[in-house]
Amino acid sequence: MEITENERKASRNDIRICDQCKHIRVKTMVSKLQKLDPEAEIKVACKSYCGPCARKAFVFINGRYITATTEDEAIEKASQYVKS
Repeated sequence: MEITENERKASRNDIRICDQCKHIRVKTMVSKLQKLDPEAEIKVACKSYCGPCARKAFVFINGRYITATTEDEAIEKASQYVKS
């Protein structure tokens, strides 16, 4: 079975956020993350990362948990791990 270029591109970045995190707004964060990689499927669900999630905004991207004081800072930090 051959993988198409679009499938290869879509699966390049693994981006996840927690829908229970009190330091982000899911709707705006998904929108901002889509600007980093419009082809990525952003998964939204609890990540069982409750300790850090209760204290800071975070993004899980390509195997790394990125935390920051604000949603925008977390996205800025995460941008360096986006595969192009």
